[in-house]
Amino acid sequence: MITFLDSKTFPLHHLLRLFEQTDWARGRTLEDSEKMLAHTDLVITAWDDENLVGFGRVLTDFVFRASIWDVIVDRPYHNRDIGKGIVHRMLAHPSLKDVELFWLCTRRYQGFYASLGFSDKEQTGMVWDRRKQVTPII
Repeated sequence: MITFLDSKTFPLHHLLRLFEQTDWARGRTLEDSEKMLAHTDLVITAWDDENLVGFGRVLTDFVFRASIWDVIVDRPYHNRDIGKGIVHRMLAHPSLKDVELFWLCTRRYQGFYASLGFSDKEQTGMVWDRRKQVTPII
């Protein structure tokens, strides 16, 4: 049975294993992941006994906007509604009950997110990538 939790307290080697299954999070370090979690407002994890099989996180102001990041499901657990369970728990979480808009950045799985009520019709945005820029002089 899959158990969902909203705690940020768990051994991070479990999360690093999930990160390695993605192209966008592969290579993240323990130190950077600890810092990321410390500055994340909400985490939803999915567990099969002692095994982390799903993860997602939210950054938010708790009123107007929230952004969903790093939704990952362990490959052997795909097609078991774990990703859906993570996202539903984010959207329904009591601490986020006042948030008007949830933003999501993804280049894949648009059909999955559309099935949960997300729309790509609202898309506006730009990105600044530090790895591709010269650091501004102040």
